[in-house]
Amino acid sequence: MAFASKVAKSGVRPTNTRAVVGSRRSVVKVVAATPDGAVLGRKLRVAVIGGGPSGACAAETLAEGGVETFMFERKLDNCKPCGGAIPICMVDEFKLPMEIIDRKVTKMKMISPSNREVDVGKTLSDTEWIGMCRREVFDDYLRKRAVTNGAQIINGLMMKVNVPSNPQDPIVLSYNDYEGGAKVGVPKTIEVDMVIGADGANSRVAKDIDAGEYDYAIAFQERIRISDEKMKYYENLAEMYVGDDVSPDFYGWVFPKYDHVAVGTGTVVNKTAIKQYQQATRDRSQVKTEGGKIIRVEAHPIPEHPRPKRYQGRIALVGDAAGYVTKCSGEGIYFAAKSGRMCAEAIVEASKQGTVMAGPGAIRTYLDKWDRKYWTTYKVLDILQKVFYRSNPAREAFVELCEDEYVQKMTFDSYLYKTVVPGNPIDDFKLLVRTVQSLVRANALRQGEGPSVSFESKAPERVAA
Repeated sequence: MAFASKVAKSGVRPTNTRAVVGSRRSVVKVVAATPDGAVLGRKLRVAVIGGGPSGACAAETLAEGGVETFMFERKLDNCKPCGGAIPICMVDEFKLPMEIIDRKVTKMKMISPSNREVDVGKTLSDTEWIGMCRREVFDDYLRKRAVTNGAQIINGLMMKVNVPSNPQDPIVLSYNDYEGGAKVGVPKTIEVDMVIGADGANSRVAKDIDAGEYDYAIAFQERIRISDEKMKYYENLAEMYVGDDVSPDFYGWVFPKYDHVAVGTGTVVNKTAIKQYQQATRDRSQVKTEGGKIIRVEAHPIPEHPRPKRYQGRIALVGDAAGYVTKCSGEGIYFAAKSGRMCAEAIVEASKQGTVMAGPGAIRTYLDKWDRKYWTTYKVLDILQKVFYRSNPAREAFVELCEDEYVQKMTFDSYLYKTVVPGNPIDDFKLLVRTVQSLVRANALRQGEGPSVSFESKAPERVAA
């Protein structure tokens, strides 16, 4: 297949382009199919579909590494419904400025189905915290930084990735261009050597390479502006509520932002009831948020596990498109940015800074490194969710365990620095005994009294279990 990139009426002109006299189209100089490792007389061309943390970090790394990079994003002011928590290690690793971080959370409250509150964060040092950000601010910063480093951003909606039958042929992308804030997109096409799909849980790229189906959660979040007096309570505090009233398989949250709180929840097993679970989350946090004004309502799918297939030929998936959201905690921002960067680094290295053709070998290098580094993290959190989120008694046991300082230290060290921290064998055995005891005790109390929040209620009420 000829490498003829037809960018209809487009302002995007990859290198080595020549305008056809008398034509309204730009046509890239014809290039034959190119095998992996072949020296290019131009820069390697890569399209990154999606401008969230995974796409922006991939685009930045590619552009810095000498690759001609096109980053596609339809909603440049997108506000993804997300708790917005980032670990402290991400600030240094990704060189994030403090001005894009709204709050430094140093305390958390875990609140059980029976409304038992446990303070978490006792083991944090004075220099350790969890960052809270607004995604519209965070994502915008990463996108602009990618552009500063040489990436070209296209305000466009990807319609189809035309996967070539010959894997050495270029990849044709069909998209609608919304340049200049147009309300109606202009159909255009562009040809590239490689594609990184960073377009979220509903990934068009994943669909076009038949990456397989996977379970996903629906996250629902309301941003609520509360009084300054009530906001002081949440100045450096986040809350997590567990119970089958707020979610049958996840948790509800109240996270502080710049001038408001984000109140939300999520579920995989009963998506149609998401608004009911959200009502219950509001009910349980009502005393601390009453009188607040809802300023934004957001909902979005979140993947529950990696896709069965994460690449095909010269097309790779990263971030939510690949399914990189952890169980139990629902964390995805760090892993999205990290996967985008790791994929781009593998392409830059394999292409010798964009001078030779890269291909599936580079993508497999990224996936192998990713799985070696994070497989254990995902597996451990998957097990924890299955054990502790399966019933209210198990959730009571989970919150009880969170009071243990050893548990807090292990949890925060693993979260803040993105490693599964090896524990002390003696303390690990003691923790196992305490875990069993908590589960047994919680189940024994199953017939006791516990709170239940009706989906239409304005405040919790107690009923017999």
